[in-house]
Amino acid sequence: MRAFYGGILGLVEKPVPASLADQELIWFEAGPVELELHFLPDPVPPDSAAERHFCLEVDDLEGWRRRLEAAGVETSDQTPIPNRPRFFCLDPFGNLIELTTILGDYRT
Repeated sequence: MRAFYGGILGLVEKPVPASLADQELIWFEAGPVELELHFLPDPVPPDSAAERHFCLEVDDLEGWRRRLEAAGVETSDQTPIPNRPRFFCLDPFGNLIELTTILGDYRT
């Protein structure tokens, strides 16, 4: 978890509140306004074919694709959205992640 989200994606790990320390949680900052990703150990992997996922907005989409692929992460494209180029990948635990750059109104 730390190697992928902290190392490859470069997210900053946050301290977990002491009241939750016994749950083996890992938290990462995911945005400038107290957005966070929370991970907990679960022996059952998520259904990677599921539509549920989270999306990270990045400035250099192709740079992030190269970075992930250089780290051995497979990326894929799905249905294009106008003004919102994007790609998807799975983290090492089967969670689906969308990376995108928002260029304007996607409804045009």
